[in-house]
Amino acid sequence: MQHLIKNGINIIERSEFPKITFGIIVLNGEPFTRYCLRSIYPYAHEIIVVEGGHEDAGSVCTPDGHSIDGTLATLYKFKEEEDSQNKVTIVTRNGFWPKKDELGNDRTPQSRAYAERATGDYLWQIDIDEFYKMDDMKKIISLLKNDPSITAISFKQKSFWGNINYISDSWALRRNKGGWHRIFKWDKTFKYVTHEPPTVIDENGIDLRAKHWISGEKMAKMNIYFYHYSLLFPWQVEQKVKVYQHEKPDDCSGITDWAEKNYFRLGNPYRVHNLYRYPSWLIRFRGEHPREVVNMMNDIQNGKINSKLRRTDDIESLLDSPYYRLRSRLLKIQDPLNQFTSHIKRIKNIPNRIRKIVKKIN
Repeated sequence: MQHLIKNGINIIERSEFPKITFGIIVLNGEPFTRYCLRSIYPYAHEIIVVEGGHEDAGSVCTPDGHSIDGTLATLYKFKEEEDSQNKVTIVTRNGFWPKKDELGNDRTPQSRAYAERATGDYLWQIDIDEFYKMDDMKKIISLLKNDPSITAISFKQKSFWGNINYISDSWALRRNKGGWHRIFKWDKTFKYVTHEPPTVIDENGIDLRAKHWISGEKMAKMNIYFYHYSLLFPWQVEQKVKVYQHEKPDDCSGITDWAEKNYFRLGNPYRVHNLYRYPSWLIRFRGEHPREVVNMMNDIQNGKINSKLRRTDDIESLLDSPYYRLRSRLLKIQDPLNQFTSHIKRIKNIPNRIRKIVKKIN
């Protein structure tokens, strides 16, 4: 791929790979916004950013439904100063986005807002705090270019916690079979069905993952992941708590307690991930980060941008503990055993369920 540097961003000839539409929904995306856009810009046919909050996010929005941390201004500044190829489209509305679609699917209206505007050959859904290594982006694009029959690609994630030096591992993350769905073949006759999980159907109503789908497990075998910095900053966690407790009151009834006890302080270091109903633990990360993440952290350290970091002395003390490392390994081993036991219990319970059904029929 031939590279040209313009305004600090790598520019690649569009003819060198399929047209990719990146779709982003964002609310309070700072400090990630400009770094995320820079990271995908070289590979994009277009980037469609849908900004603002839905009806249950009012506690972290302006009265008219926008970000309160300067995200919208950052988007317009990027558009003015760094969008040399006019790739970026910013979509907003006067007021809150609907939380659900006509069938009750959460956050789907915002994702449809970028899908309906997409003109690329592929639709790549990405979070504002989600990054990919440059070499991995090239490999993914090569996959798409060399095999046009691919209809969907998913990824496993590396979930960063409190600092870019630590990741959280979890039974919940490990049990997400297939991975997180991110890339879809796209055509104007296709339809974006749901945001959770991301689902696209073709003109015949067939789920693209039912065709030629490359799962997250297959991508992991190629050592390709997405790097998720969703629990990096205290502000991220604060707003997740405020939104999720209103958005998903049943599933997230204990999220405020989790944040106070297990994120802002390590009260239970085996429940550190915000999917707190499952065991999770911290591991020191020794790999390479995507370039724009490194640039972001350098800018924070140099005072170019203002973002509060979480303390790390308690994390270091924890990871220096041989007992914690041993217990974490045991939890990792215990996960498949727990899944097997749960599966056996479900099988044994089938006759009871059948009897209850028959009883109701009779």
